[in-house]
Amino acid sequence: MPLPPVLQNVPLPIIGSPLFIISNPKLVIEQCKAGVIGSMPALNARPAEQLDEWLAEITETLAAYNRAHPDQPAAPFAINQIVHKSNDRLEHDLALCVKYKVPVVITSLGARTDVNDAVHSYGGVVLHDIINNKFARKAIEKGADGLIAVAAGAGGHAGTTSPFALIQEIREWFDGPLALSGAIANGRAVLAAQAMGADFAYIGSAFIATEEARAVEGYKQMITESTSEDIVYSNLFTGVHGNYLRGSIRASGLDPDNLPVSDPSQMNFGGEGGAKKAWKDIWGCGQGIGAVKEVLPARALIERLRNEYLTAKRQLCGH
Repeated sequence: MPLPPVLQNVPLPIIGSPLFIISNPKLVIEQCKAGVIGSMPALNARPAEQLDEWLAEITETLAAYNRAHPDQPAAPFAINQIVHKSNDRLEHDLALCVKYKVPVVITSLGARTDVNDAVHSYGGVVLHDIINNKFARKAIEKGADGLIAVAAGAGGHAGTTSPFALIQEIREWFDGPLALSGAIANGRAVLAAQAMGADFAYIGSAFIATEEARAVEGYKQMITESTSEDIVYSNLFTGVHGNYLRGSIRASGLDPDNLPVSDPSQMNFGGEGGAKKAWKDIWGCGQGIGAVKEVLPARALIERLRNEYLTAKRQLCGH
């Protein structure tokens, strides 16, 4: 199945994943201008009214850029919607996505037909993130256009399944848009994701260590100084299992090797409070950060990824 038109004109097969608290219009715009799909969670706009301003800024800036660069237009942008019942802003934020005709909507923590229908009403595309094949089937049955396979090693709320197994199982029955998330932080890994059967690599943690990202400097520096051994998998902080930086857990007074288990029924992602404020200094991160050595402008990071990706393709082809 060919990709939907909005996903066909992406110069580099990368989606910058929506980073809770960290993604902002400045980062999204730079990602899109540099040739990858930029995204951010709707919930990053606080108060809720700010989302209207942010969507206006993104759409107007990218439209102006495309007028000035008709031969090399920006990639489309995406907005992430948390569909979990704790998100009391979903109706408000989704209405703004419809108002601005957001090209791509990424849905998380639940699949809902009414959300998909709203995005489809103006020609938008819905990508739903999943951690296993069962959830993948449910998402497509409820009308999602494509999937984001969140495999072992991904930052934030990650699954435990090998990317090889997860992509293989999904591709046995689904030939639509598919992105892979999980420890991808260099261009060789982007090509590997495609070789496995994905259309896009889904990259988050590497973009935290960029100048545009709205993360504290300590967070960015810890990423550049850490490796996969510094990642801890726990459900303590939100009720859903995810990957976090060991150093940030220790700095919060906890033993990263002896964390208690949280009650999943108490998870909270929505509203103006968002995730539990007590854990605001616990920093999510994926296992691929060994490739991140310095804090760079987003454009410079994307250029590195592009060069590595093209070099890997040439080597694979023997040129």
